[in-house]
Amino acid sequence: MSALFEPFTLRDLTIPNRVWMPPMCQYSAAPEGPDVGAPHDWHFAHYGARAAGGTGLIIVEATGVSPEGRISPYDLGIWSDTQVEAFRRITRFLVAQGTVPGIQLAHAGRKASTDQPWKGGAPLGPDALGWQPLGPSPVSFDERHAVPTELTVTQIKEIVRQFADAARRALAAGFEVAEIHGAHGYLIANFLSPHSNRRTDEYGGSYANRTRFALEVVDAVREVWPDDKPLFFRISATDWLDEGGWTPDDTVRLASDLQAHGIDLLDVSTGGNAAGVHIPTGPGYQVPFAARVKAETSLPVAAVGMITEPEQAEKILVNGEADAVLLGRELLRSPSWARQAARELGGDVRVPEQYHRSV
Repeated sequence: MSALFEPFTLRDLTIPNRVWMPPMCQYSAAPEGPDVGAPHDWHFAHYGARAAGGTGLIIVEATGVSPEGRISPYDLGIWSDTQVEAFRRITRFLVAQGTVPGIQLAHAGRKASTDQPWKGGAPLGPDALGWQPLGPSPVSFDERHAVPTELTVTQIKEIVRQFADAARRALAAGFEVAEIHGAHGYLIANFLSPHSNRRTDEYGGSYANRTRFALEVVDAVREVWPDDKPLFFRISATDWLDEGGWTPDDTVRLASDLQAHGIDLLDVSTGGNAAGVHIPTGPGYQVPFAARVKAETSLPVAAVGMITEPEQAEKILVNGEADAVLLGRELLRSPSWARQAARELGGDVRVPEQYHRSV
């Protein structure tokens, strides 16, 4: 039996295989009007195709817990019941294909209010569907981005509540896995790293203070997320800075703290919080960070980052570097990657009856 196609159980949920789709923003939701932030036909077709292709778990893209928590005006949101109804169409179809539906709950922090990437991704002002970004400190991501408004403690508590409310709606929408976005330079990552967090109150300075917001969000979400359903956390394991940033040592330490607060799996990525850094990319370049967390803690991990070939993915699991693999761009290119990999590795994957002639 291929390790890639062994089921994986977390709490009471069994995911049929270890081929997972990470959150990848489509920047295709309505930016205003009655359907603002809600998924529509593009999202249904996009996620549905990967489910029909045999993907075991699909984590829907970064979904804003509030309007100002979106990366762009064109991102998904889950701050209203209208959005819940639209998500149900997608989760029902994924479940019908044997795929576990997950969702990433997110707040973009100081990198919010930008245009669609294919239009250049420039920051947008209030006169162009944009808004004023928020952050732990008035420190911009780079010279293009606006200086964020420093959050008050009262506002921080409100955002914690927004994460919990979003989790309740995600449950009502039919999602079986929730992931908290703590990576890529968005709000939780802004708090974690001393590069972006210059506060002097209980949310800044020491490791304990900088991780306080993340753990408060986890506690609030875990309180409303059912005990029988797993909760993930996505982390950037390093800022890729020589000094003054979040480090792999910090990630290992936080992994144990997250597990103690009810996180069931760490989704390990890197970067995104510091502009202009050199990231030595290449096949599987982020896997060692996941492998270290797995080796030094008891928290399950998923690996991501230029994982493209079935044998490469299989080796990561066989070598004990991760418990699952997340394929991003490769699943954009090949929606049926899981079925193709199963043929190569001798694995078993569900095939829709309509596609049996392709087996």
